[in-house]
Amino acid sequence: MQTVVQPEIKDAFAIAAEVSQQLAANAVAQDLAADIPTEEVSLLKQSGLLLLGIPRTYGGAGATFPELYQITRILAQAQGSVGQLYANHITLIHMAAALGRPGQAEDYYRLTADQNLFWANAFNALDQRLKIEPADDGFRVNGTKSFGTGVVCADINAFTAVQAGVDAPVVFVIPKERAGVSYNYDWNNMGQRRTASGSYTFENVWVAPEEIVGPPPLPEGGFPTLIFLVAQISKIYTYLGIAEGALTAAKNYTSTQSRPWLTSGVEKATQDPYILHRYGEYWTELQAALALANQTASALQTAWEKGTEVTAAERGELAILVAAAKATAIKTGLTITNHMFDLMGARATAARYGFDRYWRDLRTFSLHDPIDYKFKHIGNWLLNQEYPTPSAYS
Repeated sequence: MQTVVQPEIKDAFAIAAEVSQQLAANAVAQDLAADIPTEEVSLLKQSGLLLLGIPRTYGGAGATFPELYQITRILAQAQGSVGQLYANHITLIHMAAALGRPGQAEDYYRLTADQNLFWANAFNALDQRLKIEPADDGFRVNGTKSFGTGVVCADINAFTAVQAGVDAPVVFVIPKERAGVSYNYDWNNMGQRRTASGSYTFENVWVAPEEIVGPPPLPEGGFPTLIFLVAQISKIYTYLGIAEGALTAAKNYTSTQSRPWLTSGVEKATQDPYILHRYGEYWTELQAALALANQTASALQTAWEKGTEVTAAERGELAILVAAAKATAIKTGLTITNHMFDLMGARATAARYGFDRYWRDLRTFSLHDPIDYKFKHIGNWLLNQEYPTPSAYS
């Protein structure tokens, strides 16, 4: 296996920027091709960015969640698909710390660091077709699971399945190429086209007892479900990265290609008062969304460091922040990715530029969690003092 140099935190942002530039160079062509993100995952592995979040004790750099989210944002500026892949990875490497039995997190941290593993998953809570049952001194899994983002090119994958008589979904982790698991190559959506988020079929797949994650020592406490908020915030930074990438692309095009409107009375598009107003408005809205996201990420880090001592109320307060930050990021991002064409002009719709991918990526990814329910949670808390019920979406 190729040796990978683990970057220091202080160097990670510069490395992420370099990776982002490489991703941007092929973004339009790869979006059109869709297919499997093998090249992108290989680039992430070579960069050392996959190991940033692993504690130093187990061979990583010990990056905090706010630091990891900034890396996610930088990558998503170039390709929304890669932002999503990385966002999932940084959640999954910490999954066992919240949901696992004593010792499981340490084992997965070491394994990931030693082998430079890329994690992916299929956790879609609305899809309960995948069934697991005890058998053969372990478990057998049968059925289908959708939205397996990046699973086809990952080294290690996490899934959820339904077990008869068990209320909560069973989480299990298996290595790639486990016998009986097959990808159905059915991901052909309008956006996030390089995530390979299709469905998987399981035919009598064996799972060892040690591959079942959990139960955690204090399953009823506030800490286990904190991992859902870790995942939610990672999505927020993917949205914001896509929006930033769109605004930067529009700015560059307007500055070099756009023509002033015939009745504007100005010589350059960059002098048009309406265009100036729109850029000022969108940049300001984006800064506000970033500030709220950063506040939320900082609050998460504080809660995470409390571990099993985090209370249900503290978890609830954080869930409200997450809902607000997520809804704001989606609304701001959709505004920018939609109206960027008003700032560039008709010629910017040429297919060779691929500017439409920003809207397609953000629109596709954000539909997994409707913002109406984010606002409903916030309103219910504000008026009735009720926190959202912990779930994969809240």
